[in-house]
Amino acid sequence: MRGKIEKTNAARLLDKAGIAYTLVPYEVDENDLAAAHIAGQLGEPVGQVFKTLVLSGDRTGYFVCVVPGDAEVDLKAAAAVSGNKKCDLIPMKNLLGVTGYIRGGCSPVGMKKAFPTYFHSTALGYDSIYVSAGVRGLQFKISPEALIGYVGATVADIAKLPH
Repeated sequence: MRGKIEKTNAARLLDKAGIAYTLVPYEVDENDLAAAHIAGQLGEPVGQVFKTLVLSGDRTGYFVCVVPGDAEVDLKAAAAVSGNKKCDLIPMKNLLGVTGYIRGGCSPVGMKKAFPTYFHSTALGYDSIYVSAGVRGLQFKISPEALIGYVGATVADIAKLPH
């Protein structure tokens, strides 16, 4: 990757809010959009690279869960914390229409609408975490407290962590 990194809409929003972050590029592998692949390129533990998932609840509609890259969202816990009886990941084909983002480039910052957002509690165990900057190939390295505060997220145990 050469030249200037193009600022994403999400980056411009953080700039406007005065929130510090670093844009960290990585090589995209269309066949492997997994957080483990990204973490390997960044040389960081996969648990520090967070993925942004969009779910739909039976009572509240859409909401966002940000969980460690090596974990999966715990649907029961996510439903409970978001005020739903049950919830599920939205179909991939709906992601762009709902959020304005594509798979592998979904950021908790700057979605089309502000959805209720929940971060897994392990985020607070790091000085900085990585989340998508809104496009494939670019991550934010950012303080979890600053990001959680900016998006107005709730911190909860919403993931099944690997053992």
